[in-house]
Parts: sequence; C-alpha cells; structure tokens
Amino acid sequence: MSGTNHRPRMRRTQSSALSPQSSYHVVVIGGGIAGLSTAYALQEQARLARMPFTCTLIEARQRLGGVILTERVDDFVIEAGPDSLLTQKPWGLDLCYTLGIGDRLIGTNDRQRKVYILWGGRLHPLPEGLVLIAPTRFMPLLRSRLLSWPGKIRMGLEYFLPPRSSNGDESLAGFVRRRLGREALEKIADPLLAGIYAGSSDGMSVLATFPRLREFERIHGGLIRGALAQRRALRQASSTNGHPPPTLFMAPQGGMAEIVEALSRRLDQVVLRLGQTVQRVTPHGAAGKQGYVVHLDDATTLQVDAVVFATPAPITATMVEGFHPRLAMALRTISYVSSATVSLAYRRDDVSHPLDGFGFLIGKREGRRIMAATWSSTKFSYRAPADAVLIRSFVGGAGREDLVGLDDLALIQLVREELGAMLGITATPLLARVYRWERANPQYVVGHLERVDAMEQLLVPYPGLYLTGSAYRGVGVPDCIHQGTQTAERLLAALAPLR
Repeated sequence: MSGTNHRPRMRRTQSSALSPQSSYHVVVIGGGIAGLSTAYALQEQARLARMPFTCTLIEARQRLGGVILTERVDDFVIEAGPDSLLTQKPWGLDLCYTLGIGDRLIGTNDRQRKVYILWGGRLHPLPEGLVLIAPTRFMPLLRSRLLSWPGKIRMGLEYFLPPRSSNGDESLAGFVRRRLGREALEKIADPLLAGIYAGSSDGMSVLATFPRLREFERIHGGLIRGALAQRRALRQASSTNGHPPPTLFMAPQGGMAEIVEALSRRLDQVVLRLGQTVQRVTPHGAAGKQGYVVHLDDATTLQVDAVVFATPAPITATMVEGFHPRLAMALRTISYVSSATVSLAYRRDDVSHPLDGFGFLIGKREGRRIMAATWSSTKFSYRAPADAVLIRSFVGGAGREDLVGLDDLALIQLVREELGAMLGITATPLLARVYRWERANPQYVVGHLERVDAMEQLLVPYPGLYLTGSAYRGVGVPDCIHQGTQTAERLLAALAPLR
C-alpha cells in the first residue's frame, strides 16, 4: 500500500505572461514536505489577503511527500523515512492542528523512553537526565557503565569551564571535545549525529546541526548550566498552565503520511503536476518586470512570476546553471550521503530481548554494518499488533554508502545478522521492507549557514526566485515546514507592492 493513499487529481494548465492586474502565478518545484508547506501557506495567505493568485506544484515522482512515506500492512505501520515530529520545534504540531488532524497525534511511550548505545559489544543505556548531550542529573551519570570514571569526571567539569569568546562556527566534534571531552564525543555525540544526519561529527557545523548547544554556552555560560535552566523553565511552564509538557516526539497515529494526506486534501487552489520533471528555469522580461519560464520534460513551458525551488541542492543547481552558474556552483557545495532503512517484524515470542526502550545507537569504533535501530513498536503505540514487534534499522551514511547499493535480500540478511548478534534474534521475520534514500541526506559542514546566506544574496538580482527545504536551515520535518511557511510569507510580501 502506498504511504499516501489520497491521490490528488492532476490538472494541466497553460499560462501566459502575467501583468500586475491579473492573477499572479507561482510555481513550487518539489512535492516533499517543504514544497507542500510552501504551496499550502501561499494558498492560505493569498486567500486571506484576497490576492489574485495561482500556484502550480510540480513533483517528479508520482506521489507527494518526498522522504515522508508510510506503508500500512495489516496492523503494521512502517515508516520509510521520518517517524515523528520534534515537539520542541512547534511548527509541525501547529500544522497538524491547522489541518484538523491534531486529535490524531500520539506521544511516545515515555515509560520506556530508554535509549541504548552499543559500545564494547554491549548495549548500555544512556544516562537519564541528558538534555541533548549535557547531563542534568548526576547520580545516573555516576552509575552509568557506558562512561569510564575519567570520562564522567571530565563531563562534570564542563560546569566550571568558561564559555568560548568567539561566536564563529566550529565542528561538532571540536565543540563536544572542548566542552565535554573525548569520551562524550565518541560514546554519545558521534552515535547521535550518525542517527540524525547519517554523517560524521568531524566536519559537521555545530551552528547548523545543534545550534542550541552554542546557545547554552553563549547565554548561560555552559552546556550543563543551559540544560538545567531549560529544565527549570519547562517545569515552571508546566506548573503555570497545569499541563505536563508533551513528549519529546509525537506523530499521527496512522504514521507521518497522514500529514501529507491532509495537506494534499487541503490544496484546493493548487494545480498539482505529478510525474513531471523541470528541465530548467530561465528568466524573461525587462528590469522591474522580472518573470520566469519553467521548461518541463514534455516540452511544455509555464510563464510565471515566481519560482520556489524545494528540491535537493544538486537538482536545483541543474535547473539554474544556464543563467546563474555562480549559484549552481554554490548549490553543489552542499554534499549529500545515501542511506537505507530496513524494517523487520517478528512475533513477540521470537524475541527474547525485552525491547525496553526506543532503540539503540552505535559508536563508530564498533565497526558494525548498521548505524542504529529503532524499536518502533515500543517507541509508539499502534505500530504493530500486540503479539508482534517492529524494528527499524538504518544502513549506510558517511563512509558506508556502499551498503545502500546491496539488493533487498542482501540488505535484509545483513540486518538480520546484525540484530542476531546484538539482540539474539534468530527467527525468520514476519515481513521485511527496504527503503533506499539515494543522496537524500544533506551534510551541514562547518560554515554551512554562511554559505546559505551567500546563496540567498546571489538571488537578489533575480527577484521571484526562492530556495527552501532540508538543504538549507534544518533537516527535520518541523524545520522544513517552518522554512516553507517563511518562504511563502516573503514571496507574497514581495508580490503585494506590485498589485
């Protein structure tokens, strides 16, 4: 079954050059969550402003959602890509309530919130009380067998370290090593980063990946001080409004595809063109009356007022290099890595491990062939029947992309062997699903945000062109939703004076 059961009716349109007195026409290229959020925000904001407006969304696949893909098989809910929304970034939850699916949101099963790290061939629970990677409770840290005594002492000394005077970017590895020490980097930060970005901490930007770490240091003087301040603020907010804070992650009961399905149902003023590819975009018109021609793979063209590129950076580069080679070159500096997810379902009785947590992350020095695994049926309810379990493993990433090229049977066998070694599972799975994400994980290397700022400056001579999506200012689903909404606001603000 497809992850997006609702298939919007495709409508074709031909557009001519538009004057300020006629309806504005905007094309959004890319039907992932950033492109969908942009189109939806454009539609709703233009409607409120009573602005004559047409929007066309073009997606190369025959489905919407991009990396959001949910497969529903019997009573299993299998996520191919993102499995939840981070509640500390409210834009995802806000969109769900706006779309009328807020009552479908469920939190994680936090009574079993434990996360493990594979180190030395054994699964060790992360110490309780970590905020990002900063300890806020010291007894769990002292009792942990994951860290050595010198490593624990080094983490505790972070409280007394002065903040860095410079506000410039640095690698995540350098930041963690400077504040918390080498063991915290190898045993906590590196596995965490691999699980989120499929990358290596050595070159990744701390400002682009975990900006709150730098905020803790800059505003509060250190990570532990900042984490303690955040915990106090959350407790105070909870006592003030009488409601406990939401779980760190939430998701629709039927999977993340419910967000895509709800969005597509609401795009009543957006023309959807699925299964079509944009070959290139070219500017047309005189100065002060800039417009663009969008050239499609079926030789048709659309003459429009504005274009939003919600596509991966290298794909965007191919569309603009004909008239803006400097921008194309800048876009190609954003590198990507490939990964795959392999979901296996088992009978509960065939798994001896209690699966008493959300899953595990793996240190690089372990030399395993998977990066991490989520115990999906523990993390969220409604993911598997009561007598079964669902485990999702992550393969590939920086330095191991060759594994993504294995065929399905080989990948399934690889994951079965790894889970057998780590969890003792030897049974044949009830079902198996493999999903590959080729060049789908952008890498935010040191200086990333400065390069994104420079790209946006390169767009200034071309009013009406916009970049949005996971390549730029956040890879998470809430980040992409937020970027799409902001892009729509800037675009309509630029068009409004032309009315």
